[in-house]
Amino acid sequence: MIRTPLTQRLGLKHPIIQAPMALAAGGKLAAAVDSAGGLGLIGGGYGQSDWLEDQFRAAGNNAVGCGFISWSLAEHRDLLDKALGHDPKAVMLSFGDIAPFAGKIKARNIPLIAQVQTVGDALAALDQGADIIIAQGAEGGGHGLKRATFTLVPEIADHIYRLGSQAILCAAGGIADGRGLAAALGLGADGVLVGTRFWAATEALVHPNMQDAAIRATGDQTIRSTVMDMARQRDWPEGFTARVLANDFIDKWHGREAELAEKIDIIIPQYQKAWEAGDIDMANVFVGEATGLIADIQPAAEIIASMVEQAEKIIRKQQGYIQ
Repeated sequence: MIRTPLTQRLGLKHPIIQAPMALAAGGKLAAAVDSAGGLGLIGGGYGQSDWLEDQFRAAGNNAVGCGFISWSLAEHRDLLDKALGHDPKAVMLSFGDIAPFAGKIKARNIPLIAQVQTVGDALAALDQGADIIIAQGAEGGGHGLKRATFTLVPEIADHIYRLGSQAILCAAGGIADGRGLAAALGLGADGVLVGTRFWAATEALVHPNMQDAAIRATGDQTIRSTVMDMARQRDWPEGFTARVLANDFIDKWHGREAELAEKIDIIIPQYQKAWEAGDIDMANVFVGEATGLIADIQPAAEIIASMVEQAEKIIRKQQGYIQ
């Protein structure tokens, strides 16, 4: 068993947090991760209040948390109150200023998780009292910035140490198996946030076509772009891009955003229809470079057990290198 400050702080069996992937990470997945000894997070998404309530009900009596996109939450502030009403195990904020929400979360003695993509954002989150910092590298699926996991994690770890902070650090981006977990611990993290691997979990709210595409792809087939956000009418702040599997839609419009904007009224309903149908030629599969490490769709419990078993073997082997 791998014991770290993360497992001790949150009462987890394993130092694994499941990413709150918008509309993919529902209550069933979060509950399965909780039952397996990790921290499961429902994806708060883009303001879908009824969906959020449904997912907390789907989680049943499991101790799950919730994650929000900060800039979107600012437009739907009632969602935080709804989530807090369920006494979540933790609340995660990503992509934007956490200051407007940190106080309310901290006042309820609920652990505050802040996902960051830069050292500056990490320091700002620490100032707001974040209990857990997620250092997200650009290898990860979905939205992010430019820093790589391998350098961002230890740099933030150094800052936390110098400040004498009690905050816990987790790594995210490119982590899908025990090798990634062991590497993250070696970089100075206390645990990991995993998204792409759970995209291909039995319990994920993901169309089977998209899961199948994820397990057949390699990391080389992913790309960072903004065109899918244009088609979904998601007005992300400047600088953020999303890593997805390249497909016909990306090949046609990436780099031609101005032309896409001129035809967006036609594209929007087409994209929505494709998403609902699981049409992977037009709708995008939101996975990161670690998609190349996934060979099958498994229940969350098996994913976690496999990650931990592999990481333990690696750590024991590495201990033998010391003479």
